[in-house]
Amino acid sequence: MPSVAGVLGTDVSLLQSGMGGVAGSELACAVSDAGAAGCAGGYKLAGGALSAMLARLTSGTDRPVGVNLIPEVVGPDELDRQVAQVLDETPDRVHLSFFGMPHDAVFDRVTAAGRHLVVQVGTVEDGVHAAARGAVVVAQGIEAGGHLLGTSRRDDLMGALRARVPDACLVASGGIGSPGEAARALAAGADGVLLGTAFVVAHESRAHARFKSAVTDADETDTVITDVYEIGWPGRRHRVLATAVTADPGQPAKFIGKTLIEGKPYLVPRFSAAVPTEATSGRIEEMALYCGRSCGEISEEVSAADVVAAFARVLAGAEVVNTEEKAEHHVG
Repeated sequence: MPSVAGVLGTDVSLLQSGMGGVAGSELACAVSDAGAAGCAGGYKLAGGALSAMLARLTSGTDRPVGVNLIPEVVGPDELDRQVAQVLDETPDRVHLSFFGMPHDAVFDRVTAAGRHLVVQVGTVEDGVHAAARGAVVVAQGIEAGGHLLGTSRRDDLMGALRARVPDACLVASGGIGSPGEAARALAAGADGVLLGTAFVVAHESRAHARFKSAVTDADETDTVITDVYEIGWPGRRHRVLATAVTADPGQPAKFIGKTLIEGKPYLVPRFSAAVPTEATSGRIEEMALYCGRSCGEISEEVSAADVVAAFARVLAGAEVVNTEEKAEHHVG
């Protein structure tokens, strides 16, 4: 089985989640410079705004790095335009990462361009399909923070996928906040791991300071799965920190704050899917504070390089650790 590091050209088999709003070019470049696979959130950026982000990303690191796009929030036509921009405006070391499944034509286009693909899935069927198209497949369990793509626990999904696609490059996501938990994911069949919540609190993250402190102060019992933060991203359940909004979803959807995205001002309504960033003001404590069950193992803000270094011992040679852990623990 190929390691993530071997496929993407990194030193460590660790991927950083391309969280829209939170994962800017600064975080992605810092993660890549530390030897892992950084990833900037493309989200709904297009045109000049996307070009500006891509320019910062490619000038900020000369290491392998990714751009995350979300098929279901932009639609096929806009996704095609985003993909075209990334392919046209970045060098080959920039891979494309998709949260959820793009159409087959997108797989074909990215592969034809000689780029690596990373696709995050929540079901076995999607994972098998993405693997058949040559993608690095991220298996997201319901322990993960943010929008949930399925209903399975991480290790259950990983085990089922490994049985179906034994030679694929598989990455585990959800509830991984320590090297020990990463090792357990490898023992369940993963070739590497993806971290989101651990990077929310990194110094280079664009998450609002109160968002970061809420994560470091929380444990897994403070997270809930809900569907209330649906404005801008309907139809998905998500794991967030419990708030007054999750406790009382009957409140009016009035504006509770404002933010800037690539220099443009936007109002933030209650129930918005947008995360509070350093450019956001207002009722931060009522906004979507995406947070995985790993928060109980995350107690302080550190640099992105420190996060990578903490996991490097377990993940640098993931294909070796995977074999050893399986022999020891027989986890599946």
